[in-house]
Amino acid sequence: MTDTARIAINGAGGRMGRRIVALAHADPALAVTAAIDAEASGLVGQDAGELAGIGTIDVAVSASLPENVDLVVDFSTPEGLVAIAEVCRERGIGLVAATTGLEPPQQAVIDAVAEVAPLIVAPNMSLAVNLTMKLAADAARALKSAPEGVDVEIVERHHRFKQDSPSGTALKFGELIAAELQQTRHVHGRQGRVGERPQDEIGYHALRTGDNVGEHTIVFGMIGETIDLTVRGQTRDSYAYGAIAAAKFLTGKDPGSYTMNDVLGL
Repeated sequence: MTDTARIAINGAGGRMGRRIVALAHADPALAVTAAIDAEASGLVGQDAGELAGIGTIDVAVSASLPENVDLVVDFSTPEGLVAIAEVCRERGIGLVAATTGLEPPQQAVIDAVAEVAPLIVAPNMSLAVNLTMKLAADAARALKSAPEGVDVEIVERHHRFKQDSPSGTALKFGELIAAELQQTRHVHGRQGRVGERPQDEIGYHALRTGDNVGEHTIVFGMIGETIDLTVRGQTRDSYAYGAIAAAKFLTGKDPGSYTMNDVLGL
């Protein structure tokens, strides 16, 4: 790789893709050399900088990955991520994958990139969210000893346009907590006469309102006391900055699977 990492943004025409183009272009450690979006988007051929609101950067949106790329940052769709991951694996190009809602066969295609190139897969690129995930796992580990047990509920709130529910971030919180507390049941909302709450379940509750960029509250409920861990995003730039931090972290790394904890030094 060169001293300045040459990055491509997959999903460059989307809301997140446009912000990453703008913020990465302003970062001296990165050079935006490619912007990719689906042919059906109608954006192919347009200047990525113009779409991002920063003026011309002489990088036209294309439907395929050009050669002048060291690393790909993906904020697209499951199908778009799978397609770019296959190219990354063929060419040994590093990948930061932030798309959620993957089915197991799709996830396997993404994971295979780590065999030949550095890879980060994260359901949420926010540095604050990833730090809160670490805190939630630590809290769950510590609360194993609660005499009356601990009830875990996860409440997430996103904008009305979000396609998947619960969010990939909420599911990741649940996965980390379940690994510590051994919950085996994951319940998505409740309705009717469901009976007394068992302690081997995690409850998920998804709110979709307005233009909320994302917030998650993890509730640890015990007899006589409660712990709430809440993380809120005010703007989508938090996700873009996290993705940029991940891209800079992967620059020059050996092939393998890395995490946002590695980026944060946790």
